[in-house]
Amino acid sequence: MARAKDGGMKLAGEGGLLQQLTKRLLESALEGEITDHLGHENGERAEDGRRENYRNGHRAKTVTTDIGTVEIEVPRDRAGTFEPMMVKKRQKRLAGIDEMVLSLSAKGLTHGEISAHLAEVYGANVSKQTISTITDSVVAGMTEWQNRPLDAVYPVVFIDCVNVKIREGQVANRPVYMAVAVTAEGHRDILGLWVGDGGEGAKYWLQVLTEIKNRGAADVLMLVCDGLTGLPDAVNAVWPATIVQTCVVHLLRNSFKYCGRQDWEKIARGLKPVYTAPTEEAALERFMEFAEAWGKKYPAIVRLWESSWSEFVPFLRFDVEIRRIVCTTNAIESINARIRKAVRARGHFPTEQAALKCVYLAVMSLDPTGTGRRRWAIRWKPALQAFDITFDGRLSAARR
Repeated sequence: MARAKDGGMKLAGEGGLLQQLTKRLLESALEGEITDHLGHENGERAEDGRRENYRNGHRAKTVTTDIGTVEIEVPRDRAGTFEPMMVKKRQKRLAGIDEMVLSLSAKGLTHGEISAHLAEVYGANVSKQTISTITDSVVAGMTEWQNRPLDAVYPVVFIDCVNVKIREGQVANRPVYMAVAVTAEGHRDILGLWVGDGGEGAKYWLQVLTEIKNRGAADVLMLVCDGLTGLPDAVNAVWPATIVQTCVVHLLRNSFKYCGRQDWEKIARGLKPVYTAPTEEAALERFMEFAEAWGKKYPAIVRLWESSWSEFVPFLRFDVEIRRIVCTTNAIESINARIRKAVRARGHFPTEQAALKCVYLAVMSLDPTGTGRRRWAIRWKPALQAFDITFDGRLSAARR
C-alpha cells in the first residue's frame, strides 16, 4: 500500500492496486492447484529422473471480477488433465460479478444500464447478452420456489395483482398475480407469482388459489382482497371456512368513482365513522346515516357498500390494533410498489418468462438485512393470539 501510494498508483480501477493483488492471488492459487495435481513443485527433480506428467507453460486468460477485468496466466500440464477449480475452464466471470448483476437487475436497472455501470465503475466489460445469461440462471431456482410445499394453515393471506407490459405479437398489459401470507409464527411468506391473460379475473384467481391448496395450504383463516367481483365465491370454493375481507381503502377509492371530485372530501368524512365503528351494529347505524345524507345524490355509492357489506365487516370483530393490519392490502401494496419500480425501467418485456424473472428478482431482494422479517414478527404477535381465539383454535391446532 505504501509503495503504491508513493508511486501514485490508484487503489481501484484499471491498473489499480486491487486489480494487481487479485491477479497475484488468483495466479498463486492456480500454481498451488497444479502443484497438488502433479505432486511436485516447479523445478523439483524426480528421484528416478522420470515423470508421467509435468508443467507445460501457461496460457493467458481474461476474467471479469467485481473490481474489474483481470488478465491472468493459467498453468498447463503436458497430459492436459489439469482441471483448475479457482478459475475453471471456460469460466470468464468470478461469482461476485453474477451476484452484482442479479442485485442491480432486482433494483430495476436494464441490461444496458448494468453493462454501462460495470464498465464505468469497475472497468469490467460485460455485454448485455452475458447479463441476460446471468439473470437466466435464476429460472431453475424460481421454478423450484414456485412449486415448493406450503404450510398447512395460514392466519391471513393477502392477494393482489400488478400489470406489466409484455410483447407477444403486440404489447399488452398482463396481470401478475401474487399471494402474500402471514405464517403462524408471524413471518411474511410470498406464496407465488403467476402471469395471467387479459385483465384480473376471479376465474383465474380460482386456479391460483387451487394451486396454493394443492401445495399443502389446507386452511386459510382470513383472506384480504381488493373487492373484485366474484372473488369471495372463488375463495370459498377452495376454502369454505375462510373469511373474505374486502380492503377498506379499495372500497373508498371505488366510492370516489361515483361522485364528483368536489365531494370527495365530504364523502370520505361521511364514511369514516362507518369503518371506524366499534361494532358491526354501530357501523350499520353510521352507514344508514350516510345513506340518508348522500343516497339521493349518489345512490351508486350506497349500492356499492351494500353489495360489499358482508366482506367489509369481518375486521370489526377485532380490536383497533389488529384492524389496522387486516382491513387493507397495504402489506402487499408495498411489494407491488417495488415491482412497479423494477418493471417501469424496462418499458415492456419480450416474453412472459422475462417479465416473471424480473418480478421474481424484485421480490427476492425485498429484505436483504432481515429487518422486515423481525418487524413483521413483532407486529403480528398480538394479532395471532387474537386470531387463535376468534377462530376457535384452528391456528394452534395447526401448530401442533
